[in-house]
Amino acid sequence: MKYVDEFRDGELAKNISANIAREANPAHAYRLMEFCGGHTHAISRYGLADLLPASVRLIHGPGCPVCVLPVGRVDQAIRLATEAGVILCTYADTMRVPASNNLTLMRAKAAGADVRMIYSTQDALKIARDNPTRQVVFLAIGFETTTPPTAVAIKQAAAEGLKNFSILCNHVLTPAAMHAILSVQGGVALDGFIGPAHVSTVIGSQPYEVFASDYAKPVVIAGFEPLDVMQAILMLIRQINSQRNNGRATVENEFTRAVTRYGNLKAQQLVADVFELRESFEWRGLGSVPHSALRLRAKFADYDAELRFNSEYVAVPDHKACECAAILRGEKRPQQCKIFGTVCTPENPIGSCMVSSEGACAAHYSYGRFREITQ
Repeated sequence: MKYVDEFRDGELAKNISANIAREANPAHAYRLMEFCGGHTHAISRYGLADLLPASVRLIHGPGCPVCVLPVGRVDQAIRLATEAGVILCTYADTMRVPASNNLTLMRAKAAGADVRMIYSTQDALKIARDNPTRQVVFLAIGFETTTPPTAVAIKQAAAEGLKNFSILCNHVLTPAAMHAILSVQGGVALDGFIGPAHVSTVIGSQPYEVFASDYAKPVVIAGFEPLDVMQAILMLIRQINSQRNNGRATVENEFTRAVTRYGNLKAQQLVADVFELRESFEWRGLGSVPHSALRLRAKFADYDAELRFNSEYVAVPDHKACECAAILRGEKRPQQCKIFGTVCTPENPIGSCMVSSEGACAAHYSYGRFREITQ
């Protein structure tokens, strides 16, 4: 298949691996964070870490939209479904995220709440049209990739005068999370980022330039195929070597077949028309991060479920045994969680990192990485 098979060529992977081994100085550490959960799964699925020398360490980041959703936000959605009596629409992964009192949206559904799994925002709009006497709330989550479809849904609802549709907005921003990771005093030490693919098709490469200029951290935007990731690692190693010889950090784009410097301007304008920045937003693992999430603008306030149902967010601590927070910050690996692979499995997730198709724990468990010796 064009643009897939050629990025999974085993011989080319060996060549890139040999170049990495030759150019990575064994006396130096290369600590690279793959921000996006899609990259984490590619790394585990294809065993890419096994192709790297010991001096190159890959660190998981918080780029999993379901994983960074704090317990209190899931609780808020459950309250709307159980107490306000709405039809709550959400994506599949969100259904199984553990909340307070041993609840999930799926368990709330089993207990009688009207919670429906959907595949797109258009599904939620259709449910609202088909149920004019019921209030329908879409649990909107995700990074910049999934925000434009939510904006489209809001504009459609406004144009149609759809009065029984609203969203519980949990859209978050990638650059803000990267700032938070780099700003934590005593946090994980990083030498560079593998930049996200899908997010970057929307926002472009320009927003990452501040990390190169202000933090001296190189960023290489990479596609999700194994050769994309391997090439990005090689590009980062070359940049880090150059920096150690008085070079400068820059932003490079390995994923040129889909990402440009300025991104999708039409999608950006659509989002800007519908949303504005929140003052702060709580992330699982990162705490309250300023200007890191979106809310509806005043002209679309009628479609804000928090306002419509007077639903307040209440912060709730994570499960005491769960290390999702530290894993999302890059401070721990899944295998360093005491309940990983024993009490916490995909069939019985204790933390969100084991639930999502982009979660680091799910990746390590699904592809057998839990058998690795923790380094």
